[in-house]
Amino acid sequence: MTLSTPELHTARLRLRPFTDTDAAPLYALHSNPHVLRYWDSPPWTEPARAQRFVAACRTIEEEGTGARVAVDRASDGAFIGWCGLTRWNPDFRSASLGYVFDAAAWGHGYATETAHAVLRWAFDTLDLNRVQAETDTRNLASARVLEKLGFVREGTLREDCVVNGDVSDSWVFGLLRREWPPTATPTARNQSPSDG
Repeated sequence: MTLSTPELHTARLRLRPFTDTDAAPLYALHSNPHVLRYWDSPPWTEPARAQRFVAACRTIEEEGTGARVAVDRASDGAFIGWCGLTRWNPDFRSASLGYVFDAAAWGHGYATETAHAVLRWAFDTLDLNRVQAETDTRNLASARVLEKLGFVREGTLREDCVVNGDVSDSWVFGLLRREWPPTATPTARNQSPSDG
């Protein structure tokens, strides 16, 4: 089954399918060691990785296994990050949430606002029953974003990642449809920074 990557709008953001023109800002985002310090793979070192990522976004959509959206700030059109659902399983009605935002966008509530819009689409359009997310246990800002969205920390994956020789644990979070408050919209003020 093919998924159709949505174009979504929030008060401050535009979420849209990736295009080839996103390769340069995407590479800038994923080659930044500060942004990727809690990610499960090292920063990119070759620009071609960004083109492969955009192609992979199209592939997961065509295969029906997920959808990723580029996130632009509505006020100036600047690309500030991305958010996506992967490992979509229509039989189990489940998927995994992930996101990455540029360091300059941290602390403004963009990750929470973006993920809220994607989750609304996931529960309302895709009819998901469960969304899972994982974050490095050192990434407290990302854990706070997930908790603000209603996710419950369900456990710890011990030493599940080794990136550049650095061994780390991950927390597993889950959000169930019956726990999802579709009318609740996170406030833009006093949000934690997040690099997902």
